[in-house]
Amino acid sequence: MTRETWGTRLGFILAAVGSAVGLGNIWRFPWMTAENGGSAFLLMYILIVLGVGVPGLMAAFVIGRRSNRNPVGAFKTLKGSRAWTALGLLCVVTAIALLSFYSVVGGWILRYFVESFTGAYFADPGTHFETISYGLEAFVYQLVVLGITAGIVMAGVRRGIEAATKSMMTGIVILLVGLTIWASQQPNAVAGYAFFLDFDAEYLSNNFFSVLGAAAGQALFTLSIGGGTMITYASYIDDDRSLPFDASAIAGLNLGIGILSGLLLFPLLFSFADGPTAGGAGALFVGIAGAFAHLPVGWLFGAVFFFVVLLAAITSLISMLEIPVSFLVDEFNVDRSVATGSLLGVVMVTGAFNAFSAEVFTLIADQVVDLLMTIGLTGFMFYVAWVLGPDAVTEFRNGAGTIAHSIAVPWRYALGTIFPTFLLFTFYSDSFRLLGYSPGTEALVALTLVTAVSFVGLIRWSEGDESRRAMIENETETEAESAD
Repeated sequence: MTRETWGTRLGFILAAVGSAVGLGNIWRFPWMTAENGGSAFLLMYILIVLGVGVPGLMAAFVIGRRSNRNPVGAFKTLKGSRAWTALGLLCVVTAIALLSFYSVVGGWILRYFVESFTGAYFADPGTHFETISYGLEAFVYQLVVLGITAGIVMAGVRRGIEAATKSMMTGIVILLVGLTIWASQQPNAVAGYAFFLDFDAEYLSNNFFSVLGAAAGQALFTLSIGGGTMITYASYIDDDRSLPFDASAIAGLNLGIGILSGLLLFPLLFSFADGPTAGGAGALFVGIAGAFAHLPVGWLFGAVFFFVVLLAAITSLISMLEIPVSFLVDEFNVDRSVATGSLLGVVMVTGAFNAFSAEVFTLIADQVVDLLMTIGLTGFMFYVAWVLGPDAVTEFRNGAGTIAHSIAVPWRYALGTIFPTFLLFTFYSDSFRLLGYSPGTEALVALTLVTAVSFVGLIRWSEGDESRRAMIENETETEAESAD
C-alpha cells in the first residue's frame, strides 16, 4: 500500500498547528491559566513551550520522518531494542484517552453552536451547563462530532486532513481576531488584561510547583508532542524540509493563538461572569455564554464564537484519531476506511465513560493525560539522544540551514540530559500531588536524578547488549554459510 505524504509545506504546518491549537488553546488554556494564577501561569507556559516544547517537537519530527511510520512502527523499524515498541503503544493508548474526553468537549461545543440560534443557554448559563454537560444527550452530541472527525480522516492525508485543516485554521484566526477586538470594548476588559498579563511574582513564589506542573502539562498538551501526533504527522513529510524551522513556526503560531484566546476570553469572564475561575472546566460555556446573553444580537455572536471553537476542536480530534488509524494502516495493512470505522467503535465505548461521568472526565482531562504525555515525551527524548544518537543529528540537519547545522549536536545532548530531567521532575511532582503526598524539593530532585541516570545507564547497557547479540547472530550466519 502506497503511503501518502503532505501536498505542501504549508499544509503540514497548518495541520500540525491545528492539532496544537484546537481546544488546547481555546478551551483548556484559559481554564488552566485561571486555575493557576493568570500571568504567573502564562510566564511559565511561554518559557516551557520555547525551552522544552520546541526541542521536543524536533525530537518527535526526527523519529517520524526518519521512520516514515506511525509511533509503533517507528520504534519497531528504527535502530534499538524492540522494547521501545512499548513507547509507541503508549502513544496509541494516549491518543484513545485523548479522543475519549476531548470528543465530549467537542459535543458540548456543537450543542452550544446549535443552541445559539435559540438562546437556550442565555437565561442561566451555569445551570444550563450543569444540566447538559453529562448524560445521554452529551453522548449523542459526542457521537456526531466523532462522526465528522472520522469522515475527514477516512478521506486521507491530502484530501481529508490537509484540505480540512487549511480552511479551518484560516477561519479560526480571522474570527478570533475579530472577536478579540470586540472583547476589548467590554466593560471590565482592563481587569481581564491585568489578570492575564500583569506578572504576579508572589503567586508564582507561593505556588511554584503546582504552576510548573500545570504549565508543563499544558505545553505538552497544546503542542501535541507527548502522545505521538507529531511523530505521525512528521512521517508524511519529505527529507528536504527544515525540521527546526517547522518546529519553531508551529510553536510560534501556537503561542500566538493561545495568547489571542486569553485576550478574548478573560475580558469576557471579568465583564460577564464571576471572575476568571467561573465554571471551572466549563468556563468557556458558563462565562462566555453569559457574555452573549447581555448583547442585543447575542445569538449571532454566540453562533460565530462556538463555530470557531468547533473548528478548533475538530482539527485536534483529527490529529488524535490519525495516530491509531495510521497504526492499523501501516502495521496491519488495514484499509483506511475500515481502520477509521473500527476505531470509531472503540472510542464510542471509551468516550461513553467520559460522557456519562464527571468524575471520570475530570480525572482523565486534568491529570491522567498530562502524565501520559509527560512520560511519552521523556521517552522520545531519551530515545533520540541515546539510541538514534548520530543518526538523529543527521536527520535533524537534513533540509536545515547553517544555524541549524551548528546547534544539532548541542540539541542532541540537551535532549538526553536537561530536558527529560525537567520532565521527570514535573512528572513526580504531579504524581505525588495526585496521590495526596507532598515530598520536599530535595527528595523530588534526588528521585528525579536517580531515575534519569538509571534510565540512561539502562539504555546504554541494553543497546550494547543488542549490538553484541546482533554481532553474534551475524557471526553464526557467516559460519553456517561457510560450512555450506
